[in-house]
Amino acid sequence: METAPEDYPESRRLRQLRWLVTALTVTLIVGVITIVGLLVIRLSRLAPPPPLPATVQLPPDERALALTLGSDWLAVVTVDHLGAERIRVIDRVSGAERGLTLIAPRD
Repeated sequence: METAPEDYPESRRLRQLRWLVTALTVTLIVGVITIVGLLVIRLSRLAPPPPLPATVQLPPDERALALTLGSDWLAVVTVDHLGAERIRVIDRVSGAERGLTLIAPRD
């Protein structure tokens, strides 16, 4: 009577290879979970945006969405009650408006 291939004893090297593949799989899974966890922890603690300087006066019907600081200017992205967005470039020292750019709505 012939013996089936699955009846043969497993060689020592094959057992070592099986354990090695299993260990590497577990290491890979733990590493990916660790990296994702660290990214979630780091990105959830982002600092709040800086407040608008006191010299900046926006029109009463607009609110600030974003703020970008330059060397002696700042750019404020604003939105009004109708949803129109603008980029206002403002002098950091005097608070005077240097420029205004309208942002076209998405089609």
